[in-house]
Amino acid sequence: MKRALIICHLLLGLFCISVSAHEAHTNNAASNLATSVAVDSKGLLWRASVADGFIFVDQSADKGKTFTKKVKVNQQSQKVAARGEARPKIAIGPQGNVYLTWTQGLKKRFAGYIWFSRSTDGGSSFDQPKVVHQDRAEITHRFDALSVAENGKITVTWVDKRDLEAAKKAKQPYTGAAIYYAVSTDDGATFQKEQKLADSSCECCRIATTTKPDGTTVVFWRHVFKGSQRDHMIAEIPKAGQPAKLTRATFGRWKIDGCPHHGGALARGGEGADWWGYHMAYFDGKDKKPGLYYSRMDGEAWVGSPAKKFGDNAKQARHPALLSIGDKVWLAWLETTKDNAKQVMGMSSVDGGKTWSDAAVLLTNEKKMDYPHLLNLKGQAFLVVNTKQGLKVQEMEVESH
Repeated sequence: MKRALIICHLLLGLFCISVSAHEAHTNNAASNLATSVAVDSKGLLWRASVADGFIFVDQSADKGKTFTKKVKVNQQSQKVAARGEARPKIAIGPQGNVYLTWTQGLKKRFAGYIWFSRSTDGGSSFDQPKVVHQDRAEITHRFDALSVAENGKITVTWVDKRDLEAAKKAKQPYTGAAIYYAVSTDDGATFQKEQKLADSSCECCRIATTTKPDGTTVVFWRHVFKGSQRDHMIAEIPKAGQPAKLTRATFGRWKIDGCPHHGGALARGGEGADWWGYHMAYFDGKDKKPGLYYSRMDGEAWVGSPAKKFGDNAKQARHPALLSIGDKVWLAWLETTKDNAKQVMGMSSVDGGKTWSDAAVLLTNEKKMDYPHLLNLKGQAFLVVNTKQGLKVQEMEVESH
């Protein structure tokens, strides 16, 4: 077992070296499994997918058994990022508007723009897409994340390298990239000028977001700390004119000069007056115990609970998903068996993540599978995974501890 862990860690290290440019390539294949899903207040399941450079949206009223005809979002083909950690995002607003963001790959290597479109007629048609950031330099604007709060505020965050480029011109040192964001308070009709949330982010891990009950957007990302330690940072999107408060959220102190392509997952802890903070799941490649970890963070005192290791690192446990409904919490992640089959594993908690059930196999597929998604469909948790055979939707139970 120890040898397997060492081999897995070495393979991960080799993978990181192979992407020493720190960014994933944009995939312009005819079709792929990289999809995003969301649910609305009526219980409809929405899906965003990519084919031939176009983004399509469809919906299901029967938990993924059948879908409506796909609606094209962008009328001009683009080099859309739709692979691994990078993919279009979909979210449903409180009034039923459908929102999409995606990354367009540009001619220059690793350069991109973040695009946005919306539907105000229930997904029948979509507005002309627009770039959310005013900076139009042909540089990295990639790995977008889309958050819509209960009050309707839309926040788009992404990885941005304008500060790195400026530092290069000034011959000044600069580590990693930066996290930028843009906010819309008019249902996506316009976006305010983008602002920087933090310097020194990792360059190609997905950004995770959630919201507080008051509508504040919270951002969780892999950060480059002193000594190239690739731990995670968490921060709230500040009110206009106020500085951002950055808080270190994980402490594995993994030192590596490369991006692991392993973004974290974030979920709100508690609702309304019972809100207490956040659930976090992430990959940590620290030397002694590499693998997936779960921890809680108090949103007031910003104190994290001791991290709990989960998943089988010898089976390349990776890409976790999190869902919280009251005191019930679900985790799902990918693993690969000795026979190279893909498995979605899961476990649950009934006490807000303090204790957990044993891990169990939720779904097995001998062919390719996308990353797992967890959705709250009218108070019930569902696992959604895209496979070569189609979208799999499965109700999640709460296992006894």
